[in-house]
Amino acid sequence: MNFKSSAAILGTLVLPFAVMAQNVAVVNGKPVPVARVDALIKTATHGQEAPPELKAQARDQVVMREIFAQEAEKQGIPNTADYKTQLELVRQTVLINTLFQNFIKTHPVSDAEAQAEYNKIKAEQSGQEYDARHILVDNEDEAKKLIAQIKAGAKFEDIAKKSSKDTGSAENGGDLGWAKPQSYVPEFATALQGLKKGEMTETPVKTQFGYHIIRLDDTRAATFPSFDEVKDKVKQQMEQVKLQEYQEKLRKAAKTDYKFAAEQQQQAPGAPAAK
Repeated sequence: MNFKSSAAILGTLVLPFAVMAQNVAVVNGKPVPVARVDALIKTATHGQEAPPELKAQARDQVVMREIFAQEAEKQGIPNTADYKTQLELVRQTVLINTLFQNFIKTHPVSDAEAQAEYNKIKAEQSGQEYDARHILVDNEDEAKKLIAQIKAGAKFEDIAKKSSKDTGSAENGGDLGWAKPQSYVPEFATALQGLKKGEMTETPVKTQFGYHIIRLDDTRAATFPSFDEVKDKVKQQMEQVKLQEYQEKLRKAAKTDYKFAAEQQQQAPGAPAAK
């Protein structure tokens, strides 16, 4: 047997193995490509490395889907109007998702853009943070009685646990944790900022929630994570903003007689005219 004939025989043996490597299985004579398994895993893991058990589940799932799909075809389901309508929705979903993914890939947020956005957010959130406690009750007289008890020697924390209707903080002695004044309603924030460390409001503070007794335990400069800690998150948020702007641009450029809900509201009687 010469070299050429040996190579030919070897080729006929190797070829089936190569074909098998491209398929995860053959169902009723129809190959099920490995690419389907890869696509299913990629969707489930968002591109991350999948553990072995997930890969095995994906292979099972792909083969079962092929079995079910073949049965559906036997029953003529692809010829039904309902199937065709749903298929069109799926086709559009895949197209749209790919369109948006391509947009994000081709319009990346640079480190410089992310740094500028980070600096802006940091500037907006700078200032003082307050560590405070409060007791919330329904009426002013009750609040005044509790203030008197605290002044007479009762512990603020004990009164909060017993009497505050803010159950979230009551069990912790009225502790609200560290927060900026802007986190609270205006009346509460104003009273809080008027206190010195260790001071308590002398009179009840009325808000939409009831009457508060507030004590300021400490203050500090607002803490903020470093740019490197939040860079990826900032970029993701900026990418979403860019994508929303792109979607709106496409919507406005499209020629259609359809009126979106927002446009209908703008044109309703008494609504401000669209700019």
